Amino acid sequence: MNRLMLLALPLALAACAKAPTPPEAATPTAATPPAATAPAATPAASTTIDAAALGSQHWKLEQAVDAKGQRIDALFARADKPLQLDFRDGRVSVSNACNRMGGGYTLTGDRLQVARMAATLMACTDPKLMALDQAIGKRLEAPQTVALRNGDQLALTSADGEVLTFRGEPTAETRYGGPGETAFLEVAAQTKPCSHPLIPNKQCLQVRELHYDDRGIKTGTPGEWQPLYQDIEGYEHTDGVRNVVRVKRYTIKNPPADGSSIAYVLDMVVESENVASPK
Repeated sequence: MNRLMLLALPLALAACAKAPTPPEAATPTAATPPAATAPAATPAASTTIDAAALGSQHWKLEQAVDAKGQRIDALFARADKPLQLDFRDGRVSVSNACNRMGGGYTLTGDRLQVARMAATLMACTDPKLMALDQAIGKRLEAPQTVALRNGDQLALTSADGEVLTFRGEPTAETRYGGPGETAFLEVAAQTKPCSHPLIPNKQCLQVRELHYDDRGIKTGTPGEWQPLYQDIEGYEHTDGVRNVVRVKRYTIKNPPADGSSIAYVLDMVVESENVASPK
């Protein structure tokens, strides 16, 4: 039995047409109307940025270019999982690099300053993935000008002209209208068949609730094992692996017919264990 403990991280260019000089006439009979001026290009709408706006989204890297407009390939080492920034409680965290990274930040007007970041110490076999940590870390720790466009596009511009553009995806708190309740669930290694009104032959996670005190020590008696008829958002189950997960539990205000009124969203995996299949 192997145990693995995972520890809890535009100037818009306006083309203006100059009015042509009318030919000289001895006696003009009417005033020459001015030539039409091409309308200025309209930049993307920009709104005031604050901590609440930053914290309302998961920010996934969509584009990164240097001062010459060339793509910064080093920031795209994971094509399937773009770099993601999350801002919460005065800290910014980075995921989908080799290691999880995080650090405190301050926002003054449109100026973002991230403190020196800490990171986990995992080693990745892909050199490009290993280099990704340094590539994003050094950029975030440099002063940035931040802009929020159309509500869901975050642009970070450095002093040397690099621009990193992130696309927002609403957080669970944003989607469900408020903070969730923290809970710990033990997820059994094996799923079991369960009766689901919409999904024939459904295999349900088997879960029971655990309780921990403020020091992280398990307390009380675990709850009863029971099938979980919906998925835990962000959680991928591997058959034969028992997990203890910390989740956020949200009330769904207008649940669909035959749907649960509760949503579970993964916060972190606390404990994992490979379990031998029963004979």
